[in-house]
Amino acid sequence: MPLIRVPKSWEIPDREITPETFFLNRRRFMTNLIGAGLTASLLPLTGCDNDSNSKLANGQFSTKAFPDLTRNPNFAQVDRPITEEDLATKYNNFYEYGGTKSIWKEAQKLPLENWQVEVTGLVKNPRIYDIDELPKKFPIEERVYRFRCVEAWAMVVPWVGFPMKLLMADVEPTSKAKFVRFTSFYDAKITKGNGFFSQFYPWPYKEGLRIEEMANELAFFAIGIYGKDLPKQNGAPLREVIPWKYGFKGAKSIVKIEFVEEQPATFWNTLSPNEYGFEANVNPEKPHPRWSQATERIVGPGSSFSWETRPTIIYNGYGEYVANLYA
Repeated sequence: MPLIRVPKSWEIPDREITPETFFLNRRRFMTNLIGAGLTASLLPLTGCDNDSNSKLANGQFSTKAFPDLTRNPNFAQVDRPITEEDLATKYNNFYEYGGTKSIWKEAQKLPLENWQVEVTGLVKNPRIYDIDELPKKFPIEERVYRFRCVEAWAMVVPWVGFPMKLLMADVEPTSKAKFVRFTSFYDAKITKGNGFFSQFYPWPYKEGLRIEEMANELAFFAIGIYGKDLPKQNGAPLREVIPWKYGFKGAKSIVKIEFVEEQPATFWNTLSPNEYGFEANVNPEKPHPRWSQATERIVGPGSSFSWETRPTIIYNGYGEYVANLYA
């Protein structure tokens, strides 16, 4: 796979990606549970400590490379180095497998055999895609995107996949379709979540977009990363990549895509709407209720306390593509 051409000062480990979500605030949970029920009491906490497993070899992950992969020249590089692959594949949020960043071992339980993705709802051509069919049906490319977590850490990732608008053209949403809902794989025997409190989560994980957002040039379905198949902990075999939004908007391990008329309920917005908005655009001027979003920490080797800090950019730097969606 070709390397990104960058200034010599950037010639350090060239790789970055980011996950999404936090640990539960158990004290607030119990207080609110006693006083008023479940909804907003399940609040995640920051958990951005470095994963000690990040130094391990990547041999346990798929290394199947995509042949003749081309990097889209419009999304070939950003103003910082690509996150080191070993960090991007070992520092992950995936609440179906636990509440820490070191869930990659537990995520290997995800079964990928005979995976299918159902596309249904307000469409003219409902489909059920075999996962192996997607790279044959849609032209696959690589895109380098910034990734920004609502926890205020950031990466840069070379994703492999195809624009969402190509799938939309294949299924043809009707004029009544105003939103799209993405549903992730869930099996209580496999995706055991984050202990006792997970039983109160609104499983399966669901996310949503406006139809105009899905049709945007940036909206991307990823089936790979770093030129290879997507590892299970990164959302294999199919995940959303919406680079101008916070990372929790990117549903992983998608099994169903539904075009609907009403705004769908989504996982984190259901749990805590004051912390996780449906829109969830990266915005340095809109603080999280418990911390500022004005800056972000760039995930890198070593302790999270030593990571480089940079000012957060509105829409994660993709305003030229998406600002018109929110005028």
